Amino acid sequence: MKVATSLVLGKKASPALVAEAVSSAMSKADITVASSVLLLLTSEFADDPQPAITAAAKVANCTQVFGCSATGIFTEEDWVLDSPAAAVMVFGDDVSIQTAKHYQPDQVLLTISAPNAINSTWLNDGNARYGGVSGDAVGQGPFSVWQNAKGGNTGKVDAHINGVKLATKASHGFKMLTKPKQIQQTNDFDIALLNNKSPLTALQKAWKLHSKNTAPIPLHLMMAVFADSAEAINQGEFNQTNLISVDEAAGYVTLAQPLKVGQFLSWGLRDQLVAEADLLLTTQQLKQELGTTPDFGLLFSCLGRGPFYDGIDHDLKIIAQQLPNMPLIGFYGNGEIANIAGNNQLLPYSAVLSLFAEHSGS
Repeated sequence: MKVATSLVLGKKASPALVAEAVSSAMSKADITVASSVLLLLTSEFADDPQPAITAAAKVANCTQVFGCSATGIFTEEDWVLDSPAAAVMVFGDDVSIQTAKHYQPDQVLLTISAPNAINSTWLNDGNARYGGVSGDAVGQGPFSVWQNAKGGNTGKVDAHINGVKLATKASHGFKMLTKPKQIQQTNDFDIALLNNKSPLTALQKAWKLHSKNTAPIPLHLMMAVFADSAEAINQGEFNQTNLISVDEAAGYVTLAQPLKVGQFLSWGLRDQLVAEADLLLTTQQLKQELGTTPDFGLLFSCLGRGPFYDGIDHDLKIIAQQLPNMPLIGFYGNGEIANIAGNNQLLPYSAVLSLFAEHSGS
């Protein structure tokens, strides 16, 4: 399969930097005409990405250029934050990225969206999706997406990759602190009663057992995991959302989205070691599902993962160890998109890994 990546840094955001990245990837893939290009740029390009996109199309000799700008980007070789850079994956031969014009239920869509372009109707339109949201941790700043070598007004990319088979899965990377309990009372975004008890009391007890000290609960690391049944949570088929605040007097816990009475909820904790172990397992499962050595991969990772733990992107390290020399490209975003239990979900603090191999006989 003709596919290769390149990552190039520069002192300023310029079309020449992008042209260099595309030219390097084309040389690695041993092609002079690309069937398509996945182009990821750092946020320095976001205000006016069109000259860079045009430069990529010119060097690749094709107009099938897809991608976005993001705070951080990476390939299998390295990652970049806070510096002008371009990450490129080029495709040749019969493998290509195409705009999804006619939706088909069996077509899994590569999805890239700006933070302000997401809505639930589009997200669950009948097609399974994988991808990410360009942007920073709070969805601010000028972020752009593009397809067919042009910046899009819709702020979204819906595409599919032809000529390959796909295995994709989300890795959440948090530790469950409690068993699922049923929600019995809510007040807008507040969980007011959980299994006939104060939800804050349950959270405090879980944190104390985990931390074995009296340190305050780190709300920024806590997750609310929920589903319509306890079995769904136990089987990994759940949704998740952030904790916003707690009410010591009332015993309430405020979440980033409202939940319903009758749903089940568990408290979880973001944890680096658990995240690493989970991504390792996810990578092994996807390789087994694919049934062969993957030819390339896409990774959509949260801004709160990767190098943000200790300056080393452990996600990239794990994938490189499990799948050495596999071309990989992706970005750190403001949310990850994956299909879980038949529903597309916008996930926080997750990594969505997608592996691809050429169809047999293609």
